[in-house]
Amino acid sequence: MNTEIKAVHFTLKDETRAYVEKKLSRIHNAENMIIDLIITMTHEKEFSAEATVNFRWGLSAHVKERDFDLHAAIDKMLDVLDEKISKEKEKVKERR
Repeated sequence: MNTEIKAVHFTLKDETRAYVEKKLSRIHNAENMIIDLIITMTHEKEFSAEATVNFRWGLSAHVKERDFDLHAAIDKMLDVLDEKISKEKEKVKERR
């Protein structure tokens, strides 16, 4: 799984990068299903955290969450992302 974490309109601190990587350990059971995971965090009036997941079978999923706190936006985004990955994993199991 290729993971890319980037920040727009602010500098991404090492602590924040480590926080995101720690939170990504929740989806380690789906790493063999994911080709790319691109996480972009933007700061304008509030923080926006979005992720794009490219699955092995060609499907792409996009998740976006906003909050005034960066860590809260990351947590919300990863909760939705985890749910989306779980649903996709179940769909693949049903097809087999």
